[in-house]
Amino acid sequence: MNLYNLIIQDKEEITLNDVFLEDYNKEQLIQLIKENTYAAELQKYGLPVNNKVLLQGSSGCGKTMTAKAIANALGKNIIILNLSNIVSSRIGETSQNIKMIFDKAARERSVLFLDELDQIGKARGSDDKDVGEMRRLVNTLIQLIDYYPENALLLCATNHPEIIDTALIRRFQLKINYEMPSKEFLDSFYDQLLAKFPDDLRIIERKYAVSFAEAKDYAFTVVKNNLIKKLENTNSL
Repeated sequence: MNLYNLIIQDKEEITLNDVFLEDYNKEQLIQLIKENTYAAELQKYGLPVNNKVLLQGSSGCGKTMTAKAIANALGKNIIILNLSNIVSSRIGETSQNIKMIFDKAARERSVLFLDELDQIGKARGSDDKDVGEMRRLVNTLIQLIDYYPENALLLCATNHPEIIDTALIRRFQLKINYEMPSKEFLDSFYDQLLAKFPDDLRIIERKYAVSFAEAKDYAFTVVKNNLIKKLENTNSL
């Protein structure tokens, strides 16, 4: 399989202000960006720089957007790899592909973003045909993380941290939790989403107990529907 076919091409430019984050999470991410910006200076004093980060928690709450925003803030290219797309029936091939992508990210000093890290964790369960082979795959990943250079940044994301092997979890210096947004937080999100539309299109029945991604899809669907009705009524006159 071609290496570049495994990488998700995403050129969307996101800033940290585009990501709806709890204050504590935003503070941690700003600190992370500053540490990696001044990495050389910090290392002169023997101060460790956090460059292995786990983004964990609810789906659709901003983990991928966070990764893109961090890369943008650091002026680095981002390499996005969804681990569910790379796991092959031939475990040796999967290990080789992951190693090639780690090597590419290290060589280019890119931000490497591994999505769905739990795909590796789940693969070690007793229901697998060859647990031994999958353990070797996990060991390969652990070694790659251990030797990942300090001048590159590794971000991993998972919706299910509880099923990931503890040996993997321990490799991350920083763990940031993403939770389903509260009603108040979603209201702020809806206000921002709808601000660019005319007053009559901003009035929608808001849906709660959903992720930011679900809220965005829902709101835009309602606005599009209302706008189309408005245009049809205008054209029929």
